[in-house]
Amino acid sequence: MRILIVEDEVRLADALGQIMEEAKYMADVVYNGIDGLAYAVSGIYDVIVLDVMLPGKNGFDIVKELRAAKIATPVIMLTARDDVNDKIMGLDKGADDYMTKPFVPEELLARIRALSRRQGDVVLEELSFADLTLNLSTCDLWCGAKSIHLGYKEFEILKILMSSPGILISKEILITKVWGNDSNAEDNNVEAYISFLRKKFFYLGSSTSIGTVRKMGYRLEAGND
Repeated sequence: MRILIVEDEVRLADALGQIMEEAKYMADVVYNGIDGLAYAVSGIYDVIVLDVMLPGKNGFDIVKELRAAKIATPVIMLTARDDVNDKIMGLDKGADDYMTKPFVPEELLARIRALSRRQGDVVLEELSFADLTLNLSTCDLWCGAKSIHLGYKEFEILKILMSSPGILISKEILITKVWGNDSNAEDNNVEAYISFLRKKFFYLGSSTSIGTVRKMGYRLEAGND
């Protein structure tokens, strides 16, 4: 299971990351709302643990933007204020659960397990965007009756892009998610695999393209056909 933790109290955030790793979960930790949203829209997480008060963008706005972008990842919101109105606002914005600081780590883990089980009721077998369909079991990419098999990194990059249609995904996020935090991969590695994917789109005769926004990232764009 992969968990995203968005918390501006660095010691708490790092402690939560350690707790997740000890529970055998993969954990990504970010410390502000701007980075939190950028990571969350990738759609690759099983659960997001999200603080309410964050620099850059608050937790309420992050949840609202995620739901508007059709990102259904379960969200547990954290707050230092035991205010019923805050809880109601968070749930109304699209959060799935709410916890007040301080809390017992075992309870947080139990709530994460509960949300992941609920999410597990629906198992996606494929992702679709415009005229493309990606089979998540075989790593085959289809356009109409024609298909091509994707390599591991091609598949992972395209899965991230197709999970967040129309959302800009930065090179930094792709490197972190596909190559890993400790990787020596650089921007040109991402550019090479984006080029490979574009050639496979062309081979399939797809009208879909991978758009580049200079210094910001990539996103899928539907063709006019």
